[in-house]
This record gives sequence, structure tokens and C-alpha cells, in this order.
Amino acid sequence: MHDVDIVPASDQGPVLQARPEPIRLDAKETALIVIDMQNAYASRGGYLDKAGFDLTGARKAIVGVERAVRIARHAGMQIIFFQNGWDAQYTEAGGPKSPNRYKSNALKTMRRQPALQGTLLAKGGWDYELIEELKPQDGDIVMPKPRYSGFYNTPLNSCLRSRGIHNLVFCGIATNVCVESTLRDGFALEYFSVVLSDATYQAGPPEAHVGALFNIEAFFGWVSDTGALAQAFAPGLASELP
Repeated sequence: MHDVDIVPASDQGPVLQARPEPIRLDAKETALIVIDMQNAYASRGGYLDKAGFDLTGARKAIVGVERAVRIARHAGMQIIFFQNGWDAQYTEAGGPKSPNRYKSNALKTMRRQPALQGTLLAKGGWDYELIEELKPQDGDIVMPKPRYSGFYNTPLNSCLRSRGIHNLVFCGIATNVCVESTLRDGFALEYFSVVLSDATYQAGPPEAHVGALFNIEAFFGWVSDTGALAQAFAPGLASELP
């Protein structure tokens, strides 16, 4: 039994069907957060692929993200693209006293394969770039981030507050790492957050995706999908979406 039938994240706007409850969102108060849709994470030959992660389902997630972006544009939501990575010398990745130096799979892969040094998640390189299918447009924001969470050492919070945004819809890669960690930090900062299950993809086995969605639904936010997003914010587009 839940305390409310509909979560009033906004005073007005459509109701998005979600778990564990539907949630009311005003497009003007909501941003679509597109996490790390870079060659590194979504393309063959990118960092995740070279590090040995299975990208079998990445194409489905790319289609879902494209759909989410199109819906958000139609609705007039602010769209924010994140790019994870560091300067070409990897100074921003942290020095010997940084745990990121030891837990980053990109850095570990380059240490194991010295021929890759300087190619993974380095700004200015192919790996760092957003995938060809997702090109930001005027009015979109592209924001670099040096760690998993989009709230760490970035202007995200002030950017959202200055625009009157307190609701976040998440898509991208990876559900269990950068998506979940950014959403968790958003929860602590009093943002209402929704993740789109069919527009996200995990780093690791499918159970990692399922586990991340469970954590979000049970503890930190809400889980929906692009079909429900279209029905709420762009019903006229629903039949045209792939």
C-alpha cells in the first residue's frame, strides 16, 4: 500500500505511468539526462568492448535513447548529454591516491594492453565522442564528467536549479554504474528521478540491469519506459516512433 496514488513531482503536467507509482511531471520542470552515449560505451571497438563487456543489447538501448530524445524534444524538455572521460594525459582521472585509478576499467585495460594507452575515454578521441546517431541540437547541453556520477565536479546541479528543473528522466549507459550513481546523487539532492528501462543498458550481465532497476524502484526513484513517456508527453508521435 503506497501513501499516494500519483506522485506529485509537479503541480501540473501529464501523468507518466511508472513503477512503483505513476508520477506527474511538467515538461518545463523536467530534463532528459542522456548518460554517456559515447563510442566508448555503445560502439564495437570502444572501451567497454575492448574491456571485455558484452554489447549484444546495446543497439536496442540506442534505439530507446533515440526515441526518448525525440519525445523530449517534442515536449520541450531540456536535454543534457553527458560525456565521461578525461584529458589526454589522464590527469583528471586521478593520481596514485585516487581509487578511480584502480577501479576504472578503462585505465585498467590500458595498463594491461599498453598499445591502447591514450585511446580510451580521452577527450578529443573517437572513443570519447558521442555516437553518430545522437547529435545534440541548439538548446541541448553537453556536459563532461570525470567520474561515474553526473553530479561530481560538474555544474549539473546549478544548471538544473537555474532553469527551475527538479525532475530528471534518465537514459543511457550503464544502468548499474553511471545511470544509477547519478540518479542516487540526485535523490540526495531532492530531485525526482525516473529511469527508462528500455533506453538503458548495463555494464555486465543482464542481472546487473535488473538489479539496478530494482534499487531505483525500491529506494531512489521510479522506473518507466519510452512507450509510457510517449503516451504522456507526445501521444501524437507514438505511432511514428521506431
